[in-house]
Amino acid sequence: MMIELQSFAAGKWVAPDGNARQMFSAVTGEMIARGGAALDTDAMIRYAVEVGGPALRAMDFHARARMLKALAQHIDSRKEELYALNPLTGATRADGWIDIDGGIGTMFVYASKGRREMPEGHVYIEGETEQLSRNGTFLGQHVAVPLRGVAVHINAFNFPIWGMLEKLAPALLAGVPCIVKPATATSYLTEACVRVMLSSGFLPDGALQLIIGGTGDLLDRLGPQDVVSFTGSADTALMLRSNPHLLKRGTRFIAEQDSLNCSVLGPDVTPDAPEFDLFIKEAAREITTKAGQKCTAIRRIIVPQAQFDAVADALSARLSGTRIGDPALESTRMGALAGASQKQDVITNLRRIAEEAERICGDPDLMQVDGADAGAGAFLPPTLYRCSDPDSARNVHEIEAFGPVSTVMPYRDLDHACDLANRGGGSLVASVITHDPQVAREVVLRSGAWHGRIYINDRDSMGEATGHGSPLPHMIHGGPGRAGGGEELGGIRGVLHYMQRVAVQGSPDMLTSVTGQWVPGSGEKKAPAHPFQLTFDEIEVGHTINTAQRQVSLEDIEHFAAFTGDTFYAHMDEAAAAANPFFPGRVAHGYLLLSFAAGLFVQPDPGPVLANTGLNSLSFQKPVSPGDSLWVRLTARRKTRRTDTYGEVRWHATLYNQDDEQTAAYELLTMVSYSR
Repeated sequence: MMIELQSFAAGKWVAPDGNARQMFSAVTGEMIARGGAALDTDAMIRYAVEVGGPALRAMDFHARARMLKALAQHIDSRKEELYALNPLTGATRADGWIDIDGGIGTMFVYASKGRREMPEGHVYIEGETEQLSRNGTFLGQHVAVPLRGVAVHINAFNFPIWGMLEKLAPALLAGVPCIVKPATATSYLTEACVRVMLSSGFLPDGALQLIIGGTGDLLDRLGPQDVVSFTGSADTALMLRSNPHLLKRGTRFIAEQDSLNCSVLGPDVTPDAPEFDLFIKEAAREITTKAGQKCTAIRRIIVPQAQFDAVADALSARLSGTRIGDPALESTRMGALAGASQKQDVITNLRRIAEEAERICGDPDLMQVDGADAGAGAFLPPTLYRCSDPDSARNVHEIEAFGPVSTVMPYRDLDHACDLANRGGGSLVASVITHDPQVAREVVLRSGAWHGRIYINDRDSMGEATGHGSPLPHMIHGGPGRAGGGEELGGIRGVLHYMQRVAVQGSPDMLTSVTGQWVPGSGEKKAPAHPFQLTFDEIEVGHTINTAQRQVSLEDIEHFAAFTGDTFYAHMDEAAAAANPFFPGRVAHGYLLLSFAAGLFVQPDPGPVLANTGLNSLSFQKPVSPGDSLWVRLTARRKTRRTDTYGEVRWHATLYNQDDEQTAAYELLTMVSYSR
């Protein structure tokens, strides 16, 4: 089988030319694909900026989120086409699930977060409004808007699908078109996925382009509105981020680099504890999954001196039973590295690790490989080293063998364990297996500054924990120092990498116009009927009702206390309440005021309002005493479509006393039908 890979540039597929690069099977070593051509990178950038960018920005966040969901569903319906190519990379079906289904799942998460956490508009609102003047006529609001450039994604060979989709989803949700450059070795899998996505019809023209082979002068043409996001080795990241054009023009550069991640066994764990077996399983899985070719794989295993031998023996025994072979075989538990060059890199680094550590598991000369030629394919056995003196060692803390390799080392106490963990110079993830909460706390305090993620697991969470090496779209993926100093994913944080944060200052009316969200002090609109009798589309942001007043009596307070059982002294004991510096005497319950407020603004007849689903940001400013009166201002603050039949309306509710002094404020959430 020979695959002719094509780039997709400026709206056209471009066949390989004399610049084409060759790709080889990880299993047989045979040439299986070729691709790469000289591309007009200026035309690619213009196509993205002039065609893709405007089309994406014309859609609001929710429209882009719906696009992502449809795209993920489409890829999911054709994922077996991708799984058919997956064994060529050396990956088993289980490895491919992380890459293919993991990438699809990440896109689904961003589609969901876009609908739930971002507004149905074009401006993302960050934080609360800041009052910048005494009377509230001059306000500030942080917002974010899409960058006007292109996102260039340079991905690693180990996850040709997930690595692309985990960058693509937040960028497209932000409204920024993308140029994807996969690692050549496994680019045939990325190209197949891009063809699936482009065939869906869900992506606007210019939203996605693909480079097979070299990037040419693409990076030299980028500017301050563009973003480069890279995943791979620290050396390649340094070469790319040092590009003088990127530095001079202030192009954003995000790096997620391979790192010397570690796993620490807590000092409380002994071989008879469930956490011990958990630790061995986690370590073995991270060494063998994707043949150890994961940026989050465990490279250093840090254990109490008392458990050094027990861990080394148990982990060696588990790794020795790993079935290595053709990844297409169901019996195979670990496949091959991605290619011969990767294998040679690992072997070279193994020699350097062996200068400071003893190999206790994994001899490539005695390796049994099922269904394939061990010499022709890029196979290596799971390899474990034992470093008895990690304090004087350097290579085990600086050299990463990017394959099925790890080193176990002892620590004296928890401070020593953290020092060893931090000697990696910054990692994507450190894990702690312990049943002692204080151990977990100390590791976070001492090592949190050196690791992008700290994964803590024990008997209570092991049944549902996702694993040391599983970056989740909800949480940041990145780390300091050697890990690159950047971050990806992290929910909406990942979207904001492709947006510009802007501090907008002006009057309440100006901020309401910019954000599409009513700001206190902005103009109020009189609705044609009670707002609760209006459909979702009939309600306008700014629609306001000001209710009549209701007096709060002592009898109301005592009845509420008796009815609810809330007999707190401030409501029932005049002398005790008066002694409290917050109260002038007996006061009304806060929740009594909320109940009275609802009674003042609710329209009781059946109508488009379906349900009250929540209350946010409740605060009480001034107590209400017996004999005071209460009235409410209710304003439609924000609208968001949720389903095909109803949307969410958020109302700003403010409670006042008879002197028009504010007593309480909150945000009320209602679901409102599109029809009566």
